[in-house]
This record gives sequence, structure tokens and C-alpha cells, in this order.
Amino acid sequence: MVDEKLPWTQNQRFEFIEWKLFWEGALNRSDLEEMFQISTPQASIDLRRYRELAGDNIAYDAADKRFKPTSGIKPSFLKVSADRLLLQLRALLTGALPRREVWFRDLPPIDMAPDIVRHVDPDCLRTILAAIRTKQSIEVRYQSLTNSRIREIAPHALAFDGYRWHVRAWACDRDDFRDFVLTRIDQIKPGMAADFDPEDDLEWNTTVTLDLRPHPGLTDEQALAIQRDYAMTDGRRTIEVRLSMAYYFIMRMNLDLTDLPPARAQICLHNLEAIQNNITAARAQSKRRIIERKNRN
Repeated sequence: MVDEKLPWTQNQRFEFIEWKLFWEGALNRSDLEEMFQISTPQASIDLRRYRELAGDNIAYDAADKRFKPTSGIKPSFLKVSADRLLLQLRALLTGALPRREVWFRDLPPIDMAPDIVRHVDPDCLRTILAAIRTKQSIEVRYQSLTNSRIREIAPHALAFDGYRWHVRAWACDRDDFRDFVLTRIDQIKPGMAADFDPEDDLEWNTTVTLDLRPHPGLTDEQALAIQRDYAMTDGRRTIEVRLSMAYYFIMRMNLDLTDLPPARAQICLHNLEAIQNNITAARAQSKRRIIERKNRN
């Protein structure tokens, strides 16, 4: 929790103090000196000031010559989040985050299953971002699963499906909105101003609630384990998602496959049919809006 009365750099050092106490269980004055490149007197001032503000969180262990967290530590400057820490560790393993940004003095042993990285060309992404800002089309050579051809598209958003980055765009040659995988674009150049309205992309602009529950074929004991895995309440977990992203979530989690063994499926989408109907209806409504807009013009 940032104290607006303190300078940003001071808040950051206090956050660091609490991070070390909470996650690593110890803090040395030298930790502050090395991390923030500050002098020994300044580190001493920071620790003294922190103890004045949150003394119930920190105690000095004379035997170990280190500061330790108290048993009732309640961080005031650090937003405690296990999810955030685990994401940082994952980013460190993939090379997306430098070692300096993860504040462990000694990293715990960590590893992850191999991740097949899909590298996006920076010039391609830069051109797409410019097109989104200026509402212009771009000309791309796009490799689909069936062919490779030149297409004119007008991007309006970016989306990540859990594995790949897509650009959500108006397909000028098809008069509809589609997803284009960034890594399948191997040529790109700016185009003309595009005549489309992102508000017509109802699959993107409409959100639905996914009703996730343990697979009905699980035993009661197995269902309880799944409820814990997915942080379910009263046997269910609801997730708000865009219609255009619901498709990918359903496919990624195999929620459309009804013949999987219960222990393999683990969860089911209780309102799968309703979600599929919503996607179909949104596409149809988008087409009607597009036709109406063209007729008005």
C-alpha cells in the first residue's frame, strides 16, 4: 500500500523491506544497499523509518544479525500475492524478467515444463500497434492452415489465448471480424484508412459468464480436490470472459470434449451450450449491424 506522503523511491524501498521479510524471512541492511545502490547511512535511515511506521512487522535478531519478520506481520507497503510471485518466477525462467527484478537473495530451486516460444517480429507488432492507434488497415501475407495469401485487415485489439497472441481485426475482404495469429504474418505494410467500427465486433465487446464445475463423473473426494484446485465456491467457479476469448478457453481446457475420462477432464462447463449459442448469435448480430451500417452509408 503506497503512502502518498512519501517519495516513490521511499515507498519502493519499504515494499522491498516487506517483500524480504514476508517471502524470504530475513533482511540485511546490505540487501537495501545492493538493490537500490544506496549508502550504508541511507539504508540505516530507511530501516529506522520503517520501524517507526510499521514496527510490529519487524524485529532484529541479534544472534543472526539480521532483521526477521514478527509472527503477526501485516505488510503495509507490499501487496501480498502468491500468484504475482509465481508469475515473476515463471517470467524469470522464460527470460522475460531479469534476475534483478526477482528479489530473492538465493532463489529456491525452480523449473517448468518446456514452453514452445512463438517469437513475434517486433516490426510486425509495431506496425499493428500503429494501425490500431490510427484506425488504418494493413496489408499482410498470412499463412493459414490451408493457404498463404495477401490480405487486407484493420486491427483494433490484441489478445492472448493462453498459447498464442492474436490480432483482432476487421477482415476487409470478408466484411467480418476475425483473429489473426501474429506469428503467421510474414509480410506486412501499412494500408489505407479503414471504414469499420470496432463497436460492431460483438464477439469482442460482449462478455459472458462461464460456469465451471467439477466433472459429474468424479467421486465426491475427487470433486473436492478439483474444487480446491480451481478455488471453487459452493462447487462452482464463474469467470467473466469476452465471447471471442471464450472459444479459445473452451478449446484449451477441452471443455467441448464430452468423451474424456472424468479424471482427465476434471472440470466441465455447465453452460457450454448457452455459450456456444451466444457466440453464434453475436456473429449473426454483427453481420446485421455491418449490413445496416453499409446501407446507411
